[in-house]
Amino acid sequence: MLVDSHCHIPLLSDSISVDTILNDAKDNGIEHMLCVAIDIEGSPEIIQLASEHSEVSASVGIHPNTELIQDFDDNELEELANHEQVVAIGETGLDYFRSEGDLEWQRERFRRHIAIAKNLNKPLIIHTRDAKQDTIKVLQEERAEKVGGVMHCFVEDWETAQAAMDLNFYISFSGIVTFKNAKDLQAVAKQVPLDAMLVETDSPYLAPVPFRGKTNQPAYVRHVAEFIAELKQVEFTEVAQKTTSNYYNKFN
Repeated sequence: MLVDSHCHIPLLSDSISVDTILNDAKDNGIEHMLCVAIDIEGSPEIIQLASEHSEVSASVGIHPNTELIQDFDDNELEELANHEQVVAIGETGLDYFRSEGDLEWQRERFRRHIAIAKNLNKPLIIHTRDAKQDTIKVLQEERAEKVGGVMHCFVEDWETAQAAMDLNFYISFSGIVTFKNAKDLQAVAKQVPLDAMLVETDSPYLAPVPFRGKTNQPAYVRHVAEFIAELKQVEFTEVAQKTTSNYYNKFN
């Protein structure tokens, strides 16, 4: 059995019903999914989804590229994150690819998420793009290793993976690792030990081969795990067992 450690079911359910998403996942050996928020407004829906379906857990937070009309209230986010169905804080982090100019607001928001995670003793889900050095720096400065978490949809180099693992973070691979042009990322995946690895879809985005270019869904995380097994020359069952065990160890 497998766990999809990062998906966005509400974004996917516009085109596929929730029941179909969950049934397709079950048919492909996916026993659990972590549904991740990108803003406060969508967090209650995700918490409700997790409350209604035992195979779904929730994470709440504000994506680094989500530009707010007005600043969020830390107490409101912490109250949402304290719900029993919420197992993580995020996704949060830094993204210098989509945002431009002075991005101190991103770094400050990131630090506030880390503080809430530490207050509640819940792990973090980290998004980083074109910001690997600052991401690791903020995690170090804020002592994020106290809660750890996951570097979601990892696409960075081995040095960044090592630094993250040293901070008590797992490395999560998405469908990107299956792409033919992802040779550098595949080399990193070969080096990351299974004891520090998760798999995910980030659905509805980044569908793995053989579904690249199509709408992604949690059922397809199986193809990520199968590719990792082939890449590392181990049995698929070993990848499934290790990544599933890692998920439950990190997210209770």
